[in-house]
Amino acid sequence: MNENIYRTMIQKRLILFIPSIEGGGVEKNLFIISNYLKDKIKKISVISISNKFKNRFSGKIKFISPKAEFWDTIGRRKKFFVGLFLLFLEILKDRNTLVFCFQGNVYCTLLCKLLGIKIIVRSNSAPDGWSQNKFKHIVFRYVLGSADKIIVNSLDFKKKFKKKFNINAECIYNPLNKKEIIKKSKIQNKINFDKKKLNLINVGRFVDQKDQLTLLKAVKRIRDKIEFNLLLVGRGTERNNLLKYIYENNLSKQVQLIDFQNNPFNLIKSSDIFILTSLYEGLPNVLLESQVLRKFIISTNCPTGPREILLNGKAGFLFDVGDYKKLSNLILQYSKDKKLLSKKVKIGYQNLKRFDFEKNLKSYLKTINSLIYNN
Repeated sequence: MNENIYRTMIQKRLILFIPSIEGGGVEKNLFIISNYLKDKIKKISVISISNKFKNRFSGKIKFISPKAEFWDTIGRRKKFFVGLFLLFLEILKDRNTLVFCFQGNVYCTLLCKLLGIKIIVRSNSAPDGWSQNKFKHIVFRYVLGSADKIIVNSLDFKKKFKKKFNINAECIYNPLNKKEIIKKSKIQNKINFDKKKLNLINVGRFVDQKDQLTLLKAVKRIRDKIEFNLLLVGRGTERNNLLKYIYENNLSKQVQLIDFQNNPFNLIKSSDIFILTSLYEGLPNVLLESQVLRKFIISTNCPTGPREILLNGKAGFLFDVGDYKKLSNLILQYSKDKKLLSKKVKIGYQNLKRFDFEKNLKSYLKTINSLIYNN
């Protein structure tokens, strides 16, 4: 639709819904998208229970959250329901609203449909991780199918939505800000890397989905074959289990865990290999960021995203989920053939155009504009 026609129409208020902000890839995209939209949409709000991330949003964006710090300490699922209650109250105040949901998609879609509100859903991780139960499968299919638009972040993800739920989703790649990543990678960190050793890194939440235990099993197999250091960066419920495995298997000299970092880019830049061991993803930002920093990547061939990013193995190594023996062999292969394998790094970097920052943000705006105006 022509922009001049848009100007003559009444624009709805836009509410971005993300009850629990945890600092991962979903949130990175939320910050980028919302701050891009601030000058494109007159009324824009964010509903979240995570007050500590309020300063990541432009002052032009209204941040709706309980004021008491207590709410930031409650569990993720409880945050969903508190967030839904806040959304309910906001819709009652102004029904001329479009909701853009980043989290709690089924609950949020159900509420919006009951209230007659249009909703865009951004699904962040492959359905393989959340639709195994038959009852849930039916709920996901019919509730998510009622959303006005569904956005996914990889072509493989789009195909899976069609195959599993017979839902037509729109693929918009994650907007990748190469300049910002390179700029932040120049900020020094306090971790010292031994350049005489092979430096491995994994950045991600310490949760079952990310499966860092497979990485620990892999490095255990090669600790007597090559000299290496492994850095695990993140936080989450599996932290103690990972520390226990490291201690029980005498890996403390080679493996270090550090807390979540707002800026992990210098750590990635200083490493030799980025390793992803996830059971499932959507389109993992951290692989794109590693390609921007020209790092070699070894990743599970999990649904969805890694195979698409790594061009089916042309831009890095892929291995089956949970196959720690294969992973250990790939690490050894890289240590022997660094120069030869540098071609894969170059191929990955040259194909980052698909994730162009401006191009994909404009795609988000186009999708929002298709629903935000009243005739």
